[in-house]
Amino acid sequence: MANLDLNRPFLPINIAVLTVSDTRTLDNDTSGDALVARVVAAGHHLARRMIEKDDAPAIATLLNRWIDDPAIDVVITTGGTGITGRDVTPEAFDAVLEKRIEGFGELFRMLSYAKIGTSTMQSRAIGGVSRGTYLFALPGSTGAVKDGWDGILLSQLDNRHRPCNLVELMPRLQEHLKAAE
Repeated sequence: MANLDLNRPFLPINIAVLTVSDTRTLDNDTSGDALVARVVAAGHHLARRMIEKDDAPAIATLLNRWIDDPAIDVVITTGGTGITGRDVTPEAFDAVLEKRIEGFGELFRMLSYAKIGTSTMQSRAIGGVSRGTYLFALPGSTGAVKDGWDGILLSQLDNRHRPCNLVELMPRLQEHLKAAE
């Protein structure tokens, strides 16, 4: 990986993986499997893994529970980011996010465009932060998970990445909450 400062020690973080699907199980969740394998191979800790149906209130409830869990630093979802009637992951994110990370979706679609062309416009990949926890929603295909992790999240969730990364910002994500006390 380019731009790594190898003089800094790697800091593993705790990542939860959620697959959003009405049809997948742990036995056939290839995109969830690919994401988990990448999280672990990068040296991070898999904090939780679940599958939730395409139901925005249920997804939001689970996200809120994971956001409030001090053992989880990042939540990455796969699935439910398309434009069909059952795709509701971005709506669930809207219910819990404090701040969007607009560049995540933009960068994901840019990387995806290089591989699948204009079909990438159907992706509503989204990133953000809530109560000190990062959240990222990737499409449900294994290829999209690989693109999102390999092309964006692998480096941004590595504290050694220069010139900056999301991990080094983690201690400051709740500054607004402390200021209100």
